[in-house]
Amino acid sequence: MLYLNGQFVRIEDAKISALDRGCLFGDGVYEVIPVYSRQPFRLAEHIRRLEASLAAIGLSNPHHAEEWMALIAQVISLQDYEDQSIYLHVTRGATGERDFPFPANTTPTVLINPTPLVVPSAEVKATGVRAISHADFRWLRCDIKSLNLLPAVLLRQAAKQAGCAECVMFRNGMLTEGAASNIFVVKNGIIATPPKDHLILPGITYDVVIELAQQHQLPLEARRISEAEVRSADELWMTSSTKEVLGIIELDGKPVGNGCVGPLARQMDSYYYEFKQSIMRKPTSC
Repeated sequence: MLYLNGQFVRIEDAKISALDRGCLFGDGVYEVIPVYSRQPFRLAEHIRRLEASLAAIGLSNPHHAEEWMALIAQVISLQDYEDQSIYLHVTRGATGERDFPFPANTTPTVLINPTPLVVPSAEVKATGVRAISHADFRWLRCDIKSLNLLPAVLLRQAAKQAGCAECVMFRNGMLTEGAASNIFVVKNGIIATPPKDHLILPGITYDVVIELAQQHQLPLEARRISEAEVRSADELWMTSSTKEVLGIIELDGKPVGNGCVGPLARQMDSYYYEFKQSIMRKPTSC
């Protein structure tokens, strides 16, 4: 069961207008929230990011934070699987004609769609993944989690065709992020990642990784990172709500470091797993 505009319906019964501005213009925003043991991961932070995205595109928030939390809890409770990925999106709604300016009177379309959460297997975490690189040709408001995802679609398709898991992007010779992830670089034992600005999405997992590094006193810098630094890195990681912490062992056909998942990637993945188990998982009964 999913939630659509005030109703819980089966996915095959869910319908929106062909003139919905999300379909016509990508005029909307979205969130993806992982759920472990029916506990949504950092829900308040996800909702705050949703609110920021809505405000950035001038779209009135259809729900207060408490209402969002209640709706998401209902969606989670209706599924028969424990670990879920909650896709939530809000568009400016349907209008009677295709016109670029905001319509005067439309009701936002709200969709909350759950699917089983799939995270990298232990084998994939241990062996790592490969990536390609590309110029970052997206617009300049990458901090908005917008429905306009065609650039990411094209870049992830290019990665897939190359047999890779991600596309690492550069703008004017500097690292931005992955097509669907944040990127961390390790050199000489120091972790670095691009700072939050309009050129990257402020990732929830990105925040957790930074917090864990600080908690465990690992050296970490949020700063501008050159393409040359990325290509000479000892380690490269991708992070996201569904990929968690995943080592990249090859970039554009060349090994990253020694071509294996590095020690800091393994360490951070272990910290992330412990954090997830202690904060999100239900305690096991005796």
